Amino acid sequence: MPLRDDWTREELTKEFDEISGVTIPVNIRIEARQKILCLDAAERILRDARRIAVGECECRAKMKRCDGPLDVCLFLDEGADQQIEKGLGKQVSVEEGLDVLRETTEKGLMHVALVERGSAPIKYICSCCSCCCQCIAAMQRLGYHDALVFSDMVAAHSPDLCDDCGACVERCNFGALTMVGDKLRFERSKCFGCGVCLAPCPSGALLLQPRSKA
Repeated sequence: MPLRDDWTREELTKEFDEISGVTIPVNIRIEARQKILCLDAAERILRDARRIAVGECECRAKMKRCDGPLDVCLFLDEGADQQIEKGLGKQVSVEEGLDVLRETTEKGLMHVALVERGSAPIKYICSCCSCCCQCIAAMQRLGYHDALVFSDMVAAHSPDLCDDCGACVERCNFGALTMVGDKLRFERSKCFGCGVCLAPCPSGALLLQPRSKA
């Protein structure tokens, strides 16, 4: 399906009417990137949260390009307080939040969080699909992966264990896993360690490892 055109003026006005803009001087750098989380990392963040809320995925609700679940955006601490106060989120327990993570992982969705300045607390974890998420779709269309997202993990592929079934290929949102003829090809430089490729692998040929040790 063709990617959606740029947002209209009406949509931008509605989306950002509560956000105040500021002018950023030239050569001032703002560090804020999307971080891809594996399931274990997302679980640790949830277990450390003071408060958790779940709300609707605005991207899938707006784009309607897949049948992925909608009530899967997790808001944490201050983010949860804000969403509940606005009536846009429902408070859930840690176990209920973990159930959301497990369900979305099972369905091949990536766990993505916006990280500001490296040390600011994470306020939400989205479960994204490449067909509806504008950030992921833009990366697929235009590249610039390293400029927009980062991760602590990366997949490792064991050719000796792999039966080249290709079950993982459809799950990969970054083109790191492809079929070349009847052989699976893994390009580590394109992998962002989301881990959604692991579940469908029948031979255990894929695993996640810390990027710093890979």
